[in-house]
Amino acid sequence: MSAVVTDQFRIANATNFVESVLNDANSYYVFLGLPNPTIAGFGRTDVTTGATKWPLAPVDNSSYQTHYRDSMMFGKKITSANIRRVIKKHIWVKNNRYDMYRDDYSATNLAPNSKTSNLYRSNYYVMNSDFEVYICIDNGSSGTSEESSAKGNRSLIEPDFTDVEPITQSDGYTWKYLFTVAPSDIIKFDSTEYIVLPNDWATTTDSQIKTIRESGNSDVNKNQIKKVYIEKVGLTGAYTSTSGGKDPHTLNILGDGTGGKVSVTVTSTGKIDTVKVVSGGSGYTYGIVDLGPIQIDKSNSTALGKLVPIIPPSKGHGYDIYKELGADKVLIYSRFDDSTKDFPSDTSFGQVGIIKNPEKSTSTDIYKANEFSSLDSFKISSTLTDSEKYVGVGITQAVEGGIARGYIASYDSDTQIVKYFQDRSLFFPNKYDHTDLINVSTQSKVLKFGGTQEITVSTNPLQLKSIDTTLTGITTTSNEKIINLGVEYVSGVAEPEINKKTGDIIYITNRSTVQRDVRQKEDIKIVLEF
Repeated sequence: MSAVVTDQFRIANATNFVESVLNDANSYYVFLGLPNPTIAGFGRTDVTTGATKWPLAPVDNSSYQTHYRDSMMFGKKITSANIRRVIKKHIWVKNNRYDMYRDDYSATNLAPNSKTSNLYRSNYYVMNSDFEVYICIDNGSSGTSEESSAKGNRSLIEPDFTDVEPITQSDGYTWKYLFTVAPSDIIKFDSTEYIVLPNDWATTTDSQIKTIRESGNSDVNKNQIKKVYIEKVGLTGAYTSTSGGKDPHTLNILGDGTGGKVSVTVTSTGKIDTVKVVSGGSGYTYGIVDLGPIQIDKSNSTALGKLVPIIPPSKGHGYDIYKELGADKVLIYSRFDDSTKDFPSDTSFGQVGIIKNPEKSTSTDIYKANEFSSLDSFKISSTLTDSEKYVGVGITQAVEGGIARGYIASYDSDTQIVKYFQDRSLFFPNKYDHTDLINVSTQSKVLKFGGTQEITVSTNPLQLKSIDTTLTGITTTSNEKIINLGVEYVSGVAEPEINKKTGDIIYITNRSTVQRDVRQKEDIKIVLEF
């Protein structure tokens, strides 16, 4: 049996995701992780060859999700200001042919210009040079999809109006204005590939959007159908002529709606000439123009024309732009900078991900703050020498119960703060898989750094450092300046703000290593397609 997952399912999933992100009960974060992707280790070394290469393809299973949590460094919450639905970008270009909106594109009725079997893959909408978005109601086309006339005219005039009702231009194109991309959305979300949609179309009180939305509600305005397409004009003598100055015929649109009417002109030879919607009606999911009153030979069905009422999405054009434009993609934006010590500027990262509902490190409550540090850290009592880059360097310490092991993710020489993480490569004998090695004894227990024993820093030469146990609180002093450390320290040690064993990793990408710097900002844009 054949089956299909429909576009409406995809659009609904995108909508549900946005609503889930914006639900106060949830917390979604963009996180950066894996500061040392180029050294041997689980998740960084190809398990089939033993070769360390980067980036590796991410793996979707529970084991790797644990590793992503272990190696994440910091995260920033996704808010209503940082998430938008997006659609493929079609910029208006002079002399292009654009498909018109039709609800019946299929494998047997391809969009004439895009040659797609799906409305949402065709180029039936455009954005002009002022970031105003329009859909094409009419492109001057007629005939069956196989005929050259079905391609319509070339678009010669850029649409540049914001009227509620569609406007027909001298090149034969009828455009319907939908919305203008907000300047703030252009700054954050604009890309070469996508057009940004307003986030709250159904509920916003923005006067311009509200006007377009409410005008598209045919339950109120009775103006649902905007276009009736002439696919066949009929044979000679099929219909009563309206030549010679006679008034056009006014005919009903039948179907499951009410109130639809068209004005039809017929040539002197009895063929359909023009069709204009004079009343769009409401409640239509299908329709047919009643040509019976002007049909001459009611016994000759082969002579008849074919008029196709184009049914808009939902109640009318502009009522629900997510369905109208096929919004099955979501773009998430996040900026990482040096505004807080939670996001160290001296580190690097090779992973970007999204985590849902991590819990607090101190309870089972969902973490709700705007940002988090997921690194353990401690303050050392004397400066590390600056002859090495410290990201990825191993550290060890004898503590109660055994040996604490970790990798340095960041070292701040001003504050003397070392941030570190612990993943399974510290405890696997060969660093990247479960293979045991001859004459190697390992200790799998993960222990935290702390106390008064010296810490060995695996630089060349080795450095021995002790923890400054006098640091308690969220601030420290450096060069007579009070510095906010972002997390609370007790006896020189701070734990992550989230429980890294919790939360669902819903997106992960491995990419070329990015080295952070105090003078730069990282803008992360993630596009999720449903």
